[in-house]
Amino acid sequence: MDQQGIEESGHKVALVGTPNSGKTSLFNALSGLNQRVGNFAGVTVERKIARISQKKGVHASLIDLPGTNSLYPGSDDEQVTFDVLHNVAHKDYPDLVVVVADATQLRRGLMLCTQVLDLGFPAILAISMMDQAQQEGIIIDTQRLSSLLDILVVPISVKKNQGIDQLKAQIFRHQPPSSNVFLQIPPGFLPTLSEISLKLGADQPYRSYQALLSPTNFPALDQENIKRLRREAKIDETIAHQLISNELLVRLDRADEWLSVVLQDPPTIREQISERLDKIFTHKIWGYAIFLGILLMIFQAVFAWATVPMDWIESATGSLQTWLSDTLPAHWLTELLTDGLIAGLGGIVIFVPQIAFLFLFITLLEETGYMARVVYLMDRIMRPFGFSGKSIIPLMGGMACAIPSIMMSRSIPNRKERLITILVTPLMSCSARIPVYTLLITMFLPAKHILGIDQRGLFMTAIYLLGFVAALLVAFVFKKIFRYESKGMFVMEMPSFRFPRWRNVGLTVYQKSRSFVVEAGQVIIVISLILWVLVRFGPSDKMDPIEAKYAPYTETSTLSDSLALAYDSEKLNASYAASLGKFIEPVIRPLGYDWKIGISLITSFAAREVFVGTMSIIYQMDDPETMDDEDGQNAGRMSLIERLQEEKHPDTGLPVYTAATVLSLIVFYALAMQCMSTLAVTRKEAGWKWTIVMLVYLTVLAYVGAFLAYQLMSLG
Repeated sequence: MDQQGIEESGHKVALVGTPNSGKTSLFNALSGLNQRVGNFAGVTVERKIARISQKKGVHASLIDLPGTNSLYPGSDDEQVTFDVLHNVAHKDYPDLVVVVADATQLRRGLMLCTQVLDLGFPAILAISMMDQAQQEGIIIDTQRLSSLLDILVVPISVKKNQGIDQLKAQIFRHQPPSSNVFLQIPPGFLPTLSEISLKLGADQPYRSYQALLSPTNFPALDQENIKRLRREAKIDETIAHQLISNELLVRLDRADEWLSVVLQDPPTIREQISERLDKIFTHKIWGYAIFLGILLMIFQAVFAWATVPMDWIESATGSLQTWLSDTLPAHWLTELLTDGLIAGLGGIVIFVPQIAFLFLFITLLEETGYMARVVYLMDRIMRPFGFSGKSIIPLMGGMACAIPSIMMSRSIPNRKERLITILVTPLMSCSARIPVYTLLITMFLPAKHILGIDQRGLFMTAIYLLGFVAALLVAFVFKKIFRYESKGMFVMEMPSFRFPRWRNVGLTVYQKSRSFVVEAGQVIIVISLILWVLVRFGPSDKMDPIEAKYAPYTETSTLSDSLALAYDSEKLNASYAASLGKFIEPVIRPLGYDWKIGISLITSFAAREVFVGTMSIIYQMDDPETMDDEDGQNAGRMSLIERLQEEKHPDTGLPVYTAATVLSLIVFYALAMQCMSTLAVTRKEAGWKWTIVMLVYLTVLAYVGAFLAYQLMSLG
């Protein structure tokens, strides 16, 4: 049967649960390998669906909905779950909901369960991680809990494969909705709710109540009519926010009452350990110190540990290029394959170790429960700039690479906050800019020490500080433009510390790495090929004389290193890329740049470190030790830095790379878009509209910053 048949045949069963409740593990246990992954319409949130069977001809469609803390969505993931459960016309609208609750964190799961039951769904409560609960001495009276909720309660353990078959059998049996109402809606709202129910096409008071309090989550409703109803009910945003908070607190209090009855031996060991650790990890001083230490460890892994596999990938890519060049006939198609396609693929794959390490540590922090403490620590500090605590990890991760950091922003609760984080993350100086900074700083500053500290190291620190401050200021501007105020609508409970589930960690790292290579890589390859064409080819009236000039050498023997470098340099100067560089020269001249720097600005868009290689080619740098003179004798070799320092402007005879020009370049690279890979990932995560906005504002910011740096430095 085709996939469409799977979705439309039998009952639709939705798995709903809080994050890290074991919901996805249960989905894998119920479905086995008979599952597929896609995206929900209009968003990048993953959509998992599977066909499960009880016997021949009887099956159901199992849908793994994203984890949610409550049915008042605060992120794209939670919005997907909300849309499926509230839209009767949705193609994934379930006939049965299985609410998955962690046995060691039952309070949160029960709160979410009561929301689902008040929507009128037939439901089953699956209490997961029972094996872990037993180890901690937690004993749950599931029959008593079933009586209180008026639904079936099934204890399960995926790890020990306990209760899975029983749950699967109950999925195929008729499950009536609960007869209980867990939230008493104020009677004064009931007439208004009846009118909303008619518009929704479902007679569910709680669903209508949610529409009254949070109408933007129901785009199908007439928003003007809802505004009228809210005015009549005397509800504004402040009152709506208070009513939502009160509802969640009432549900949590109800859950506490039930737990006092159904928990025969309330948990003590885990709570005591977590409380003691929280006194350290959330301390107003030591908490930040520990977090800083963890960040340093993560960046050490990304910078240092990832170097070895990145070097392997780079070496393998270079070896493959060399082998193909030696094996295939000399032709521009061979160069397209080696210098275009293979180089483009290498530029994609080389980021995988950084992505893998970054997601490995982030997933470990989430799995152990530490990430919730980070959110608590950073929330108040980052909020004035349009961020919450969840934004700090992607923002800091931008110092290693913006690509995985932008991908990590999916976990940010509010869509506007997520968008702000994506838009400012490229301002954090990534590791690819280090070669550029090193070259320019060495030209600009001598090896002088201040209080025993190399001034070049201090200047490098200042560059990173510039990016961080710029990110905060730009975020503040976007916050005002979006009219966004982070209010923290939902209640978050600190999860207990636990050991990570290594299978989930491995799957997350694999899926994130694969997503980058397969999806973002497609765009990167296309742009790489375009850049190769611009550098390789040029107008025939410029290229033909160069080919004729070097034909006697290329036809009789292999070019010497110096001739080959001169040949490549002349071709580069006559290429379309050079034409583009000369075309933009009037625009970049106020920054102190000439057309050669313009070429480097263009080529380094592929990757920032390309700037150094491009400068070496333009200024005819050969072997790092020696080069031949016109008579073929060894004439020695100036370093690239020395050559740049000696470069004179052909019209004025003045140095091209003055202190003002170098500082202007540093500021430009600190503020400009990082690379085309960042652009490709932004398009995937935020769409073309915001990708263009990002490119334009970063380019303008970099231009203005570089202009001011050059002009002010020139005056000095």
